[in-house]
Amino acid sequence: MDHEVRITLRLPADIHEWLVAQAKSARRSLNSEIVYRLEGERASGEADSESP
Repeated sequence: MDHEVRITLRLPADIHEWLVAQAKSARRSLNSEIVYRLEGERASGEADSESP
């Protein structure tokens, strides 16, 4: 990342618990897990927009 921005994010408790569990199983921090998933969605969206 060239530039990082700090934000405050409100999540429903069940989504937070799920993300924490996913991060733990992947041996990532919660922040890294969220970034990993957002980057994956962004790449998927970009690939979908390039399809004819």
